Amino acid sequence: MELETYIHDLGQCARAASRLVAKADSATKNRALALTADAIERDRARLLAANAKDVAAARAAKLDAAAIDRLTLTDKTITAMADGLRQIATLPDPVGEISELKARPSGIKVGRMRVPLGVIAIIYESRPNVTADAAGLCLKSGNACILRGGSESIHSNQAIAVCVHEGLRGAGLPEDAVQVVNTTDRAAVGVLLRMNDCIDIVVPRGGKSLIERVMNESRIPMIKHLDGICHVYIDDKADVAKAIRIADNAKTQRLGTCNTMETLLVARAIAGDILPKLAAVYHSKGIELRGDAAARKIVPTMKPATEEDWRTEYLDAILSVRVVDGLDQAIEHIATYGSQHTDAIVTEDTARAQRFLREVDSSSVMVNASTRFADGYEYGLGAEIGISTDKLHARGPVGLEGLTSLKWVVFGDGQIRN
Repeated sequence: MELETYIHDLGQCARAASRLVAKADSATKNRALALTADAIERDRARLLAANAKDVAAARAAKLDAAAIDRLTLTDKTITAMADGLRQIATLPDPVGEISELKARPSGIKVGRMRVPLGVIAIIYESRPNVTADAAGLCLKSGNACILRGGSESIHSNQAIAVCVHEGLRGAGLPEDAVQVVNTTDRAAVGVLLRMNDCIDIVVPRGGKSLIERVMNESRIPMIKHLDGICHVYIDDKADVAKAIRIADNAKTQRLGTCNTMETLLVARAIAGDILPKLAAVYHSKGIELRGDAAARKIVPTMKPATEEDWRTEYLDAILSVRVVDGLDQAIEHIATYGSQHTDAIVTEDTARAQRFLREVDSSSVMVNASTRFADGYEYGLGAEIGISTDKLHARGPVGLEGLTSLKWVVFGDGQIRN
């Protein structure tokens, strides 16, 4: 009961704060972001000390190396957090923007205005930098937020929250606009997910088990993606050097991200030429290849791919490889096994590229570029709150605009309807 009371109090305070943040002007919000960034840089020693407690506990709990890497703050990542907040401050404020204003025969003018969503709950794991990024994006877009980080990063998140609250106070905004849940009790998530009277949107950021839990329990609309089963299709009209560069980067630039390629599709007519070259690149970087029969005939060292491989987000040094007859079969494979996250084609044929863009139903579809570009910063959104593979209300990397909605506005001069 105490836990439920605590979480409900957070929700009520966030709802009240959201009304104040929604009407704050851009200069006030930007001042809060700048003051928070200054506090983060000034307090880096305190943040590193808090993070050291989390990292020590993670090592004692025998978390894997990748999880500890995501959890660890350094001088560089602290500077990046501060810089990210300053970048958000430079972005155009979407709140209050009126678009599509049109005069109607009655004399009224009808348009649409961007408005905040209200209260956003963000449930995330490991990465303490999400605390600063999420707070900054929600604030700039006029929303209040409740942040529930993972138990493994509790000290880091609370330390960052102190800096955020200092920035809010300094700009004359309510501290309740950004609240970090101070309990590691997993039951807190369940309470949050039932609070549709206080929370407008839930954003889960973390592993598949977290996102599945939120999907199963939430009574509140979500911005989320479940899997990142991303594909690169190398067409027989591809530039080979370009294709090797892209396929290498899409898999090996970083293994554990949702926009990393997990399946490589290669047109049969070019497979004999390009697959041995790519296999050599992947072998040099420790990538295990799992191929279909046609791919293994060309590169016999590949392990056999199973049906489950085509449906797997490895987040590891493993890549599945399939030889396809051409564009039609590549699109069919993506439709059958993909997760509607990010898919790319490498081709010099403009007509085929256009078909791929139109027919592949993913949140990001690319021509001659690495899937690793599917990111809010790379898209010019500043930091991102997450990536959505849903079709409503936002899709793809979600920045400031994705944290707002539209309402109709009407301007008249005494008109009445006959």
